[in-house]
Amino acid sequence: MLGPESDGWRPTQGERGPGYPGEPMDKYQVLYQLNPGALGVNLVVEEIETKVKRVIKQVECMDDHEASQALEEWMQNVLGQVLDALEYLHHLDIIHRNLKPSNIILVSSDHCKLQDLSSNVLMTNKAKWNIRAEEDPFHKSWMAPEALNFSFSQKSDIWSLGCIILDMTSCSFMDSTEAMYLRKSLRQSPGSLETVLKTMEEKQIPDAETFGNLLPGMLQIDPSDRITIKDVVHITFLSGSFKSSCISLTLYRETVPASITDMLLEGNVASILDPRRGCTHSSQASVVPRDRVLRPWSSERSLPCLPVPAEVMQNFSGWPEVQFRAMRRLLKMPADQLGLPWCPELVEVVVTTMQLHDRVLDIQLCACSLLLHLLGQAMVHHPEAKALCNQAITSAVLSALWSYPEEESLLVLVYSLLAITTTQESQSESESVSEELQNAGLLEHILEHLNSSLESRDVCVSGLGLLWALLLDGIIVNKAPLEKVPDLISQVLATYPADGEMAEASCGVFWLLSLLGCIKEQQFEQVVALLLQSIRLCQNRVLLVNNAYRGLASLVEVSELAAFKVVVQEEGGSGLSLVKETYQLHKDDPEVVENVGMLLVHLASYEEILPELVSSSMKALVQEIKERFTSSLVSDSSAFSKPGLPPGGSPQPGCTASGGLEQMIAWN
Repeated sequence: MLGPESDGWRPTQGERGPGYPGEPMDKYQVLYQLNPGALGVNLVVEEIETKVKRVIKQVECMDDHEASQALEEWMQNVLGQVLDALEYLHHLDIIHRNLKPSNIILVSSDHCKLQDLSSNVLMTNKAKWNIRAEEDPFHKSWMAPEALNFSFSQKSDIWSLGCIILDMTSCSFMDSTEAMYLRKSLRQSPGSLETVLKTMEEKQIPDAETFGNLLPGMLQIDPSDRITIKDVVHITFLSGSFKSSCISLTLYRETVPASITDMLLEGNVASILDPRRGCTHSSQASVVPRDRVLRPWSSERSLPCLPVPAEVMQNFSGWPEVQFRAMRRLLKMPADQLGLPWCPELVEVVVTTMQLHDRVLDIQLCACSLLLHLLGQAMVHHPEAKALCNQAITSAVLSALWSYPEEESLLVLVYSLLAITTTQESQSESESVSEELQNAGLLEHILEHLNSSLESRDVCVSGLGLLWALLLDGIIVNKAPLEKVPDLISQVLATYPADGEMAEASCGVFWLLSLLGCIKEQQFEQVVALLLQSIRLCQNRVLLVNNAYRGLASLVEVSELAAFKVVVQEEGGSGLSLVKETYQLHKDDPEVVENVGMLLVHLASYEEILPELVSSSMKALVQEIKERFTSSLVSDSSAFSKPGLPPGGSPQPGCTASGGLEQMIAWN
């Protein structure tokens, strides 16, 4: 139908070539045949003289009516796909800039793709652009007037698409040269379009009335006067007679009235609209038994009853406004009505909705909020569950993140969900999920937004939480990006100096970075200071205290410099006085005492530190721990053997951790 460097497919009678009516096929060599379509077959051919390859439709027509049917087939099957692709590009703020028939490639008998997306990046030099425009007048004839002056917008693509449609609808009575001059003339005198539209009516081109309404709006000289993708969809597939399954049609079609949606969600009506017909008017409604509409599961599946809003979502999956209102209703429902502690069927419905409506931001936001609510409730009521999350959830929310990478509210929700899905999997599955997310560039994404969104507390907290979850399994695909994390966390903590939750998340990340050897030696003092600062800020936060002391112990184990930073007297007091405060506050918590003891073990391994420990009255503290916790690390230092701790920075020869503690106790 359309091929590289062609001026578009032109249905002609018999064995005519792809250029214009009357061009013989003997100029081409048929390379192979694609699957046959209606009214003909699709051929891949090569021009014998130039070796240029084309994809054409070979049509054997008895009359002009059948040729027109072949044209209608293309418009029905391909235009919707082109609109989908163009709408998606514009959704991503990408302008194609070079839309023409040769950049619409046929990949099967009824499937096409857009190519040459590099124009969006390469067309940045105005001088070179002017040279190209002058040297290649034919292919630049598809471009909008303003594009020739190096001014591009989404409306520029609308003009080019209008030229393509015009070429397809006029190809039965205009050759390629005439069509090129027509496209160029429209940039100065749009009145010439009226003559072509009138000829289309006289020759009874299919859907001439629809094209007559569509093309004048697409081919306006002033970009601000041109219609949008939404208008094109409305004119061709809603107001016109075209039938299409294009996604854009779903986005822009008529909505279900809120009153009807509310009736469905209440679940108290005897009959509702038949969702298969897509009807929204009572005159078109057919009566459907409630059990048939709201119970879509087959008798072979023994599944628990879904909440009514979820069943409505299943039956009206193509209507985003219904999905949105249904999920909002689910968010307000009590936990016992949602099938909790865990309802995998409900999660499946929500994930499916995210996939079907990936271009509707409100749907993605509401779905992520609902998933976060469901996962949170499940973790509270069913904490021992190991299969709360699955690959479908991870894929759906990650896809939402890439679709809206700068949407802050969605960013926070996705970070929170991914942190849960990563940590709730079994160990082997968690490692696989973490590695997959890292390969997808999530680490870099988090660090970028920690740096650029310091003013957003929610982004920082959720970003640090997800970073902790990714580091937890100890498998790091690329450690290089992590080198900047200590400095980033320092900026975060400086921005939120009194925020306990931020400090808690930061301490967790610091601890894991220290275990993985991802903190450089020149960063040790800075990280130790931040950990001590966090402990002073929130001694009542047990998780913060545990992670901070774990991080301190890990750093002290490998660096005497870090050890001196702990014991030296500073403005806020020394780390040793902080250790005593922590012990007195949490002396009955074995885990906190264990982590404090871990730090003391490594401090005592350095001979130069022992006098500081003794002078700070740590001897009595160590003795008390040994007496009260006989199984603690202080009592049996040899038990401190954690796999995964980085090598290097070991204590001096002859001064083991256990020996250091014994020396401190015996010191007078």
